[in-house]
Amino acid sequence: MRTEELSVRFGAEAAVDRVSCAFYPGTLTAIVGPNGAGKTTFFNLISGQIRASSGEVWFRGKRITGLGVAARTRRGLGRGFQLTNLFPALSVCENTRLAVQAEARRDFRLLSLASDHHDLNARAQAILDHVGLAARARTVASALSHGDQRKLEVALLLALRPEVFMFDEPTAGMSVDEVPVVLDLIAAIKRDRTKTILLVEHKMDVIRALADRVIVLHQGRLLADGAPAEVVALPLVREAYLGQGSGHG
Repeated sequence: MRTEELSVRFGAEAAVDRVSCAFYPGTLTAIVGPNGAGKTTFFNLISGQIRASSGEVWFRGKRITGLGVAARTRRGLGRGFQLTNLFPALSVCENTRLAVQAEARRDFRLLSLASDHHDLNARAQAILDHVGLAARARTVASALSHGDQRKLEVALLLALRPEVFMFDEPTAGMSVDEVPVVLDLIAAIKRDRTKTILLVEHKMDVIRALADRVIVLHQGRLLADGAPAEVVALPLVREAYLGQGSGHG
């Protein structure tokens, strides 16, 4: 997957300004930058939440710039949000089963007999086992802790079987105890070398633990791109992203 001179303007301001970048299977790319740098807007352009003012998004060698969110999801883009994007009134199992249904492209009534859908239910249950939510399967999503809601969001992404996983600050608002569980789930996805992972993240310890590559956005532009240690050591990155000079910190 790649972007080519991708831009979006809101009035006179370029929130993302001619960003060209390629992303590869088997790698996790962390997208970092100060607040207002354009990270989430860049994500929104890739996943189709907003339309580009100019430039292109390519996936599997085909231009997908004009496609909406649903069409991009069907092509294999899976997007997680900074704020969880669940059906709050449905149970954990029902949320997951709907995602499994969407991937299977089958039409069935949510409240129809579970016995009619053995394969869908079995796959939903297996995914909940994988993310550690099997014991909460009948819990209404809105009653979950924030950390468990983030785990459920990962479950929904897994159910869609995307080729590209996009996580927007997946540990935001989580307690110290909850963070490792979500990071382990992302690390498990990363072990599948056919998957491409994009991660917007502020926490440097998360980036060091997971990222193969870091790109830095600043004022909507691509400022740096490379291995984590190399990028973090760049003086311009320290100043723009970390708010530091050339000294340690």
